[in-house]
Parts: sequence; structure tokens; C-alpha cells
Amino acid sequence: MNTMTQGLQAMLAAGKDNALLRVTLGKAALDADQPADAIPHLQRAVEQDPHYSVAWKLLGKAQLAQGQTDAARAAWTEGLRCAEAKGDAQVVKELGVFLRRLDKAGTP
Repeated sequence: MNTMTQGLQAMLAAGKDNALLRVTLGKAALDADQPADAIPHLQRAVEQDPHYSVAWKLLGKAQLAQGQTDAARAAWTEGLRCAEAKGDAQVVKELGVFLRRLDKAGTP
């Protein structure tokens, strides 16, 4: 665990829990190739802010890395809905690509 992640964990331990902190911790875990550690943080982020499209995007990535294809599809579908509602064109584009890749791979 690097110094930044330790500082974020300390903030969490101090009760400063919020969606942005959880997304940052989840992304750090993904960047460290630890998707299993990322999932609980990202799940908590979308519980705290169900309209946080980037949190849904990262949650789907972590779930796919863990072989949870159906969960990833569900997360990306919800993230796409949120991003479209907010007009977040970049996330809409990314999630569309991710979902098409799942379709091409023949996953349900």
C-alpha cells in the first residue's frame, strides 16, 4: 500500500466516508491490479451516490476482472443510464464500448 492509499485509508478510518473517497480507493486498488479489493469500495460509492457514473464504470471493470461478467454488465448498464441522464458524453462513450465488447465476446 502506497503513502497516498494509506492516507485515504486513514481518512476512511476517521469517519470521512463519501463516494469520492470510495471511488479513489477503488481506483487505486484497480491500478494496483487488486480488483477484489476495489469492489467493496466501489459498491459503497454507488450506494452513497447512485448517480455517480464513473463509480459504476470502475465497479464494472473490477467485477469483470474478477470474472463477474453479469455483474459488470449490470454495473455498466446502470452507469450508462446515469451518464446519459447527466449528459456525460465521455462516460456514455466508454460504457457503450465496454458493453459492445461483452456482446462481441458472446457473454449473456
